[in-house]
Amino acid sequence: MRVIYIHREIEKKIKTFLKQFPVVILTGPRQTGKSTTLKEVFVPRYKYISLEEPTIRENILSDPKLFLDTLPDRVILDEIQYIPELLPYLKMKVDENRTLKGKFILTGSQQFQMMKNVTETLAGRTGLLRLLPFSYVETKEIFLKKYKLNPLKIFIHTCLRGSYPEIFIHNKYDARAWYDSYIQTYLERDIRNIYNIGNLRDFHRFLRLLASRCSQILNLSNIASDLGVAVNTVKNWLSILEASYIIYLLPPYYKNIGKRITKSPKIYFTDCGLLCHLLNIKKENELLNHPLLGAIFENYCIQETVKLFENEGLRPEIYYLRTKTGKEIDLILEVTEGVYPIEIKFTKTPTLKTIEPLLYFYREIKKIKLLKGFLFCLVDTKSKVTKDISALNIDSYIEEICKII
Repeated sequence: MRVIYIHREIEKKIKTFLKQFPVVILTGPRQTGKSTTLKEVFVPRYKYISLEEPTIRENILSDPKLFLDTLPDRVILDEIQYIPELLPYLKMKVDENRTLKGKFILTGSQQFQMMKNVTETLAGRTGLLRLLPFSYVETKEIFLKKYKLNPLKIFIHTCLRGSYPEIFIHNKYDARAWYDSYIQTYLERDIRNIYNIGNLRDFHRFLRLLASRCSQILNLSNIASDLGVAVNTVKNWLSILEASYIIYLLPPYYKNIGKRITKSPKIYFTDCGLLCHLLNIKKENELLNHPLLGAIFENYCIQETVKLFENEGLRPEIYYLRTKTGKEIDLILEVTEGVYPIEIKFTKTPTLKTIEPLLYFYREIKKIKLLKGFLFCLVDTKSKVTKDISALNIDSYIEEICKII
């Protein structure tokens, strides 16, 4: 029986980019549905060719010009990172007719290697998009049928099952076994074969350590000390995870604020399922009683916000703000008119005390224009906490952010 296909928000942006660029690149972590999406939406209009098979790569490299000359007008080249030698020939092919838009769609999971070659050889000819695990918007109808959009149930499901398409769709799959396999494949296939990682066991410990520090300000020295490795090693490993879209580093906001502001990023995972797996959270009661519950909920909000931007082909204009005295706004969304301050709290009963960090910044921060504020929490419906600050659940939060971006 054919597995149900859940349409992705990024489909609209891919179609738009195909009208603007000769080449469109769809990248993102492994197993986020890049190949499935392109096959579902663009085949048979586009010829699909997977470059993962060694014999196919050998045939292409034996005569790349002949290969490209025999292709139809519109082609999907899947997993382009396996054959970067083809990129210069792709450039020549594109330059033969720069008015022809949407000829090639390329996919790749390793941003480091692929993007280095792409930016050098196809500069000005490509539109780049990132496909992350399912967003709330994409799965809303399923949640509606299952939980009637209960914010707490949706959060729990997102943490215990995750948002990667395969494990989300196949609800009978063992989530723990799937994530074990994902980490093992990711470590052995991608990290060891493509990047120069020395001790994979240390790298695995590094992943778990990062999970234990999710939603915290990044401290490279402390992490290096706990692992017993050099700070430069930690920097390298972080860059790999960030480039592979496993983690997201939220930058600090310090424009026009002054010097007494924290300037290190905060660390988040792009999938709460992977985060909870690394924290060894297997059941609902373990999640709800976990000492990092608040941090996990914050990670949940950040991951959904990032996906909203990425699905529109935008780089996230989001930050956090923390003073040297410890006053903090969890999330800041910057627009031309000013900034929207957002507090994140695992609560169903918002009070003035809950939003005290927002109230403090409304009183004390004069150098930036603070627009209306939001409290992302577990309320059943959108409600006003003050005239300037609204309490939102996941559904109303996404609705508000979509209006802004």
